[in-house]
Amino acid sequence: MNYDPIFDKWHEECGVFGVFDRTVDVARYVYWGLFALQHRGQESAGIAITDGNEVALKKGMGLLTEAIKELPTLKSHMGTGHVRYSTTGSNNPRNIQPLVIHYQGGQIAVAHNGNLTNALGIRRQLEADGSIFQTTMDSEVIVNLIARSKADTQEERIADAARQIEGAFSLVITTNDSLVGLRDPQGFRPLCLGKTEHGYVLSSESCAFDAIKAEFIRDIDPGEMVIIDDRGVRSTIYAEPQKIDKKLCVFEYIYFARSDSKIDGQSVYETRLNMGRELYNETKYDADIVMSIPDSGTTAALGYARASGIPFAEGLIKNRYSGRTFIKPNQEERELAVRMKLNAMPEVVGGKRIVLIDDSIVRGTTSGLIVKMLKEAGAKEIYMCVSSPAIEYSCHYGIDTSVRKELIAATYTIEEIREYIKADKLHYLSKEGLCRAVSGVPEADLCFACFNGDYRVDVPTEQEEGVKYVLE
Repeated sequence: MNYDPIFDKWHEECGVFGVFDRTVDVARYVYWGLFALQHRGQESAGIAITDGNEVALKKGMGLLTEAIKELPTLKSHMGTGHVRYSTTGSNNPRNIQPLVIHYQGGQIAVAHNGNLTNALGIRRQLEADGSIFQTTMDSEVIVNLIARSKADTQEERIADAARQIEGAFSLVITTNDSLVGLRDPQGFRPLCLGKTEHGYVLSSESCAFDAIKAEFIRDIDPGEMVIIDDRGVRSTIYAEPQKIDKKLCVFEYIYFARSDSKIDGQSVYETRLNMGRELYNETKYDADIVMSIPDSGTTAALGYARASGIPFAEGLIKNRYSGRTFIKPNQEERELAVRMKLNAMPEVVGGKRIVLIDDSIVRGTTSGLIVKMLKEAGAKEIYMCVSSPAIEYSCHYGIDTSVRKELIAATYTIEEIREYIKADKLHYLSKEGLCRAVSGVPEADLCFACFNGDYRVDVPTEQEEGVKYVLE
């Protein structure tokens, strides 16, 4: 997995989008939808459109505007698209989705968001039976299972394959005559349904509907498959009832989703405001200003400011034209890279006691550099507040996370972390405060595995255990 050591962030997983509409330029609609989902993956992008007989595919590495400079021109009424940040599989052009295959049952284009926890075992069995793989992605296991299914229709083959895989998967698939969407039985990754004037759309997030003036209809339920064709929308529960156990990824609300999205009925923006309010209720810090590490902590910082009455200030300015960094720099290079991306404003922070809000601390490599930068700019004291509980466990459900030995909170106390980053105070939002912030979703329906290690779906045996991470 790649890791960006500059901002010390968990990364987006992937974004999927699909359109069924006989009256619009499908390729352009998919492109616009992916543009709205660009925050979910900046490594590669792809678009596959079909008229039911032929498939036209365009894909490439980089941001959407870099990856797809010309849209496919096939006259079509269905399409699916994907923006990717690699979880399983290297950042290799062969791994760009959608995956398009032609087989005895017809043709399909598959876009997958998530991570399959049993992919390696299935792949080994398929290879032993003679299957050939072209990529290193777990997603290719899905298309192989579909192609090998003995079910009668393409939709039944897809459902048959989905019952054999485990972990996180939201799928958008075009077949010869339909657009199909599935969500895993836990609902780890989001997927929702929308309507255009004469058709329908599927998307990882509702914010993409606004880009094409589509109307949000509803979220796809865990274990549900929807089939969209000329007859409209049909729905079926493909998963076995005993396997359906709703566990929505809470980090979608903390960081991954765009603020203007709603996921499973819960406003992401309101959730982040609530996180800031809960942080204030838990700390009641007396300070001069509230700031965020832009942009991920900004909405929570606004919530803290509103709850406390302490003014919000922009004391860190972000260079929005600095690219993503996946190198592994030494400490000196890391500090330079942080300063290239963020700059402290002495006229704002000088002499101030600052409540500094961020959404998470993963390895702790960046927080200390930012605290140092602010104190060099004249800040008097830094009270670091994190709008999530401490991350102590790796995620195996489609997020690019560090192995557990590299998660600073896995083996160090909060006080040790505070000393390491040189903050005057450090507070993580409690799980109880987080649950109050995500007020529209019952606690029982949320996944907290990265905080408490409660994995509801079996995780790979290759998971690394907690080897002590050495503070540099």
